[in-house]
Amino acid sequence: MTFKAEKEAFVWIWLPNETEPVVAGRLEADNGHILFNYGKSYLERVNDSNPAMAIYEPELPLRAGLLPLLEGLTMPGCIRDAAPDAWGRRVIINKKFGLKGAGTDTADLDELTYLLESGSDRIGALDFQLSPTEYVPRRAHAVSMEELIASAQRVEQGIPLTPELDQALFHGSSIGGARPKALVEEGGKKYVAKFSSGTDLYSVVKAEYIAMRLAKLSGLDVASVSLKRAANKDVLLIERFDREPKADKWTRKAMVSVLTLFALDDMMARYASYETLSEIIRHRFTYPKQTLKEMFSRLVFNILCGNTDDHARNHAAFWDGAALTLTPAYDICPQGRTGNVASQAMRIYGENNQSRLKSCLETAHNFLLTKEEARNIFHGQINAIKQHWDTVCKEAELSEVDKQLLWKRQFLNPYSVEL
Repeated sequence: MTFKAEKEAFVWIWLPNETEPVVAGRLEADNGHILFNYGKSYLERVNDSNPAMAIYEPELPLRAGLLPLLEGLTMPGCIRDAAPDAWGRRVIINKKFGLKGAGTDTADLDELTYLLESGSDRIGALDFQLSPTEYVPRRAHAVSMEELIASAQRVEQGIPLTPELDQALFHGSSIGGARPKALVEEGGKKYVAKFSSGTDLYSVVKAEYIAMRLAKLSGLDVASVSLKRAANKDVLLIERFDREPKADKWTRKAMVSVLTLFALDDMMARYASYETLSEIIRHRFTYPKQTLKEMFSRLVFNILCGNTDDHARNHAAFWDGAALTLTPAYDICPQGRTGNVASQAMRIYGENNQSRLKSCLETAHNFLLTKEEARNIFHGQINAIKQHWDTVCKEAELSEVDKQLLWKRQFLNPYSVEL
């Protein structure tokens, strides 16, 4: 299958509190690498009421000329953060190739094509255009949840989408992750909608809802969630925290993934660790002490609920041009497990990534916590999970079979909680 690879794209950015974007610079494909340089007009916004800010420092500092890539990267990490991940890439392949795309590898399309073909309402404050002077958003028409679910099912089956369904699902092609999802707007709020998949062996959508609700009830800073039912399918709605309404429009908050903070790409993600993240938080984040406690608490909760998919793209920070601030948690989903032994996607300290509270206890000092403070966090979360378990499962209308499947396997697994 042949296609014409894109050679350039222009990066548009929403500056803080603005509802319209400005062009920031140009991306250029060069022998398998993507390089960026800021536009002259953007760099000259020094005395403007809302001056230019770096897309992300130290990776793309505000200076003229082509900016060199960090070692080991083929494109700037802060740009890759705005690109679609596995699910969005499948949607774009379906859009471009239809049934012919069923056997297409997502690596067969180039990165600039994915940036330019994905929806404009992507996470964060960036979008990508072919023009440096005219911004034309790629939007979808309003469609029902049933239509979105039908779209997701067709993509999973490799069936070409109808034009209406194509537009509906394409709108959410710019967001990350491997599971079926879309972007929706309802009641003056924006949401990421996650759907059940045809390959699910249990109610994954309800399990994520329960984990997110219990995390909030355990005192963590977590995105608000709700459950819906459409076309006889469960739909999880996660309220977006990177958008704020302003005069019938929306402002956008700049964000970067923790993977970008590590200066790693997806192929190097195995080197990411909570220990290194704690060091970055101490030196670069607002409210470092509170943030360290919050991040440690999220690690603990991931272990207590069986979320081993805590890779570095599933953590993020707001970027205001000068400092980083931890975003609410947004992807806490218990993962299927058959035995007791499990490991986290990110290393906890050293080479240790064992999903055990013991591992957390050994790294507590990296988060400026004493072992007694760490144990208090353990006990507080365990008690909250036990106290609210039945209520939250009832909220989710979880079947007794799935309830038994999750309890003491994913949630509060004896191997994980043993100290």
